[in-house]
Amino acid sequence: MLHALPRFEPVARAGSPFDLDTPHAYDAWRCRKLRERPVDAQQLLVDVVDPGDLTSDERDALRTTISRFGMALYRSAVTDESKELARRVGAQLGLQRLDANWLADEDGISSIAVGTGDVGTRGDFIPYTSQAIRWHTDGYYHPDERRIQGMLLHCVRPAASGGVNRLLDPELAYIALRDESPALVRALMRPDAMTIPARLGPDGGVARAAQTGPVFSVEQGALHMRYTARTRSIEWHADPLVQQAAACLATLLDSNLPGLLSVRLQAGMGLVGHNVLHDRSAFVDDPARPRLLYRARFLDRVAPQDG
Repeated sequence: MLHALPRFEPVARAGSPFDLDTPHAYDAWRCRKLRERPVDAQQLLVDVVDPGDLTSDERDALRTTISRFGMALYRSAVTDESKELARRVGAQLGLQRLDANWLADEDGISSIAVGTGDVGTRGDFIPYTSQAIRWHTDGYYHPDERRIQGMLLHCVRPAASGGVNRLLDPELAYIALRDESPALVRALMRPDAMTIPARLGPDGGVARAAQTGPVFSVEQGALHMRYTARTRSIEWHADPLVQQAAACLATLLDSNLPGLLSVRLQAGMGLVGHNVLHDRSAFVDDPARPRLLYRARFLDRVAPQDG
């Protein structure tokens, strides 16, 4: 059963670094964030013995890394194909409310592989092909009550070549756009900034209603980003400032921003954290051992470190 989440505030409260009317709070936060931003994916890496049964030190290391960078990478020698592993990793970090989207398997976890599922369902969606996927956050087409706050990708088998993910903390994207102009950020905080049109089912009926919302929003002091770099199946508000902001953000994401990281997940590795920006390069499969990742999406953020 899904639980309703509180709606996002259109703007942050006074004193928040995300409040466009309090630049001093932003300046102090910005300096710290840029000073601590990662320069290499190795800074996100935490070696663990068994992701499904983390030690307290391993769990604290992952939470600390996520607190600093919005995400963490774990690496282990565990290469079995149990999907329960993805659920257990999330649960140990406070990710409890699994989003069982319509393309997920019966247990709510998606098996990301080429050509899985019936014709006319998964095979028609880019994640289930070998094609490149552009910048996005997960669930950008979801309604408010299913806003994706946390995510996990666990690699069972990498592709023979390719399948590289680029990763970016949304807070760094926010800083880059706000440095261009706070007005551009304000435009993308409009509750009607971005609309994902309705998805039609095979019978022509509405399978998912159109979803309209902001790109940047704030809940309980945390920044949330809802975004896709796709140019099809997306409608930006006609306001010229929204159009300018969307174009500027797309350009920034293609400019190799500081803090942008690249990683090719290997067997036993995983990405876990908040709902960060990510993309994927095209890949070539080994027919004997095709690429397989498990993806879990959550309605929670990673819990803060104990104590």
